Amino acid sequence: MSRQLLLLRHAKSSWDEPDLSDHERPLAKRGRKAGALLREFFRAEAIRPDLVLVSSAKRALETLDALNPWASPPPVEILPALYHAAPETILETIRAAPGSARILLVIAHNPGLHDFALRLSGASNAAPARRMAEAYPTGALAQFELDRPWAELELNGGKLTRFVTPKELSAMERAP
Repeated sequence: MSRQLLLLRHAKSSWDEPDLSDHERPLAKRGRKAGALLREFFRAEAIRPDLVLVSSAKRALETLDALNPWASPPPVEILPALYHAAPETILETIRAAPGSARILLVIAHNPGLHDFALRLSGASNAAPARRMAEAYPTGALAQFELDRPWAELELNGGKLTRFVTPKELSAMERAP
């Protein structure tokens, strides 16, 4: 059974309040705009995860709130372990997802998310993989197709089918 893994880096966070801890930084105006673009993208592509795993950081939670286009929101697990998680932690978190979930959305942080996505896609030279290798900006979404249960997920075991950034979504929105 085919599965989809969506890896979303939180949207752009604000640095307006220097006394806030990193964990408590909210989204910036640009981040909220990116969330709205992602919401429209999810709606247009009819993407509805069966489960969302999200970092406990405020900017990650606000990213989820900003992009939520679903009339009936999917279950959400807020996981402190995803806050600045290493690729191995992200892999173990995904492996623990219930087998009933066919589409899984993970909202986390760089550099771990970028490193995990690169390792999951392996040596692919497809255009989305090349773009993803260059940078994984805030609000970027990598979509993978997997051919095995979450519990059996291995690095190099995913096929990257799409990589989109808020900048690209904004350009598409402006195009006639």
